[in-house]
Amino acid sequence: MHKKILFLIIVTLFIVGAHAKPQITVHKSLDTNNFAQVKITNETIEELACYVAIDGQKIKFRLLPHRTTRWFKATDTRFPLNAISTWCDYIELYPNFKKFKAY
Repeated sequence: MHKKILFLIIVTLFIVGAHAKPQITVHKSLDTNNFAQVKITNETIEELACYVAIDGQKIKFRLLPHRTTRWFKATDTRFPLNAISTWCDYIELYPNFKKFKAY
């Protein structure tokens, strides 16, 4: 009996851990004028709450299932690609993001 309970607890932990981080693809590149740019693709069937931090500003938005954002570009060519920060998580954990634009 104790082995079954322990097994169920371990299986539950793996299931929760597998669903903990949304699958996104972050595309970073330089445009034709050498400005850093980024776009994010949602690889899940869930809506996500996201932001892109670039040039010291956070651009908050919602990312719909299986969608890609537009390119977010830096305003100065001195910003390198590694100066761009991105973050996404499930929208149900951050209901205040529902007021932001959806892509």
